[in-house]
Amino acid sequence: MSTKETTVMREGAIYDARSLGYPKMMLLGLQHMFAMFGATILVPILVNNYFEGEGLSIQVTLFFAGVGTLFFHVLAKGKVPAFLGSSFAFLGGFATVASLDTGIYANMTMGEKLPYACGGIVVAGLLYLVLAVVIRLVGVHRVMRFLPPVVTGPIIICIGLSLAGSAINNAQTNWFLALIALAVIVVFNIWGKGMLKIVPILLGVVISYAAALIMQAAGMTNPGGAPILDFTTVASASWIGLPDFIICKFDLTAILVMAPISIATMMEHIGDMSAISATVGKNFLEDPGLHRTLVGDGLATSLSGAFGGPANTTYGENTGVLELSKVFDPRVIRLAAVYAIVLSFVPKFAAVISSLPAAIVGGVSFILYGMISAIGIRNIVENKVDLTKSRNLIIAAVILVCGLGFSSGLTFTIGGTSITLTALAIASIAGIILNAILPGNDYNFGVNPKGDQHRGVSVRS
Repeated sequence: MSTKETTVMREGAIYDARSLGYPKMMLLGLQHMFAMFGATILVPILVNNYFEGEGLSIQVTLFFAGVGTLFFHVLAKGKVPAFLGSSFAFLGGFATVASLDTGIYANMTMGEKLPYACGGIVVAGLLYLVLAVVIRLVGVHRVMRFLPPVVTGPIIICIGLSLAGSAINNAQTNWFLALIALAVIVVFNIWGKGMLKIVPILLGVVISYAAALIMQAAGMTNPGGAPILDFTTVASASWIGLPDFIICKFDLTAILVMAPISIATMMEHIGDMSAISATVGKNFLEDPGLHRTLVGDGLATSLSGAFGGPANTTYGENTGVLELSKVFDPRVIRLAAVYAIVLSFVPKFAAVISSLPAAIVGGVSFILYGMISAIGIRNIVENKVDLTKSRNLIIAAVILVCGLGFSSGLTFTIGGTSITLTALAIASIAGIILNAILPGNDYNFGVNPKGDQHRGVSVRS
């Protein structure tokens, strides 16, 4: 959708859900929560795995998904029917912070490292504000020439591939269970209809968890002899309780791990705003304006990180529900946000989710991490990046080698402080600089609407 297009109301669409009656409106809100749920809770599950059980809280994640969505709606003048869920793009950053063992991180426990990762999330969210101001001052087309798909696509590819080893390590604890999760996601993603096609990750978790329950009841164990499921924490968890908030901390190394990832998520935001605009028939890039939606998404991310939550991002899964229901009223999305907040105060529920076997996590992430990389390839293909051009080939090649080759990052000392640039940070810097200085940049945002809509890390097909 070009930023110059005017509003084109969709035939048969419902822009005020109150006309359907409040009971149906509430059910539609529940449907949106259901759509975002599987992917949103998967992020803290994966991060907990990196931090050996001392990572993100599911309750905090749900709380800030809801609060962040409501905050976004306030800043976007209540006009954009978007839900903010957990971002997959920052998984590699969390994994990197968990593995840091130099400088101040040398003798830290995993739980002590987490606040620094969250501090990096805060800074990453604030970078949205910088982009929003620049877009407001000079326009989106000029800004996007510095962040074309030849830069963002390879960066997204690196995000997925850097996590591949983690998927294998988890899956091999019980390959049979992992393959069930993997198969369910594939089946529903390819052959599912309607709502079932929109929530393949949630179905993969639920069905493989049911299989784990059956295997446990039949007396089966993991190949190493360990029980498939452990309900110790579920029994002791209360039904009602406050989310376990933590206060973030700041360190330059962690900031340099997390902040560059915002390049990918900001492009995801722009793609999602384009997609929602096309779906709803209203140009949200113009009204309320891309600068406003970026500020809403960025501040929601910073707020979440400040109190121990993951980065937020606009969710393609919920755009799928908009397409399915043809109900485009933002009030419905705000209801889904309220449901998420209410659910965040149920520790018993969070404990059940936390009992998910590592093999299921491996099966889900087996395809998830691969899909993230494949989405980077789609980013390149659908934006028609010409890799027969030497400049484009050089940019992509340098990004890929930096992103995958600097496995331990690049550590240096400034003023007695040890600073580590991660592989993704090096790749991002190299890609942006090369794109800026090499002649022949012919990318123009808005010329290819389909490509513009597919610029992020949403895992919905």
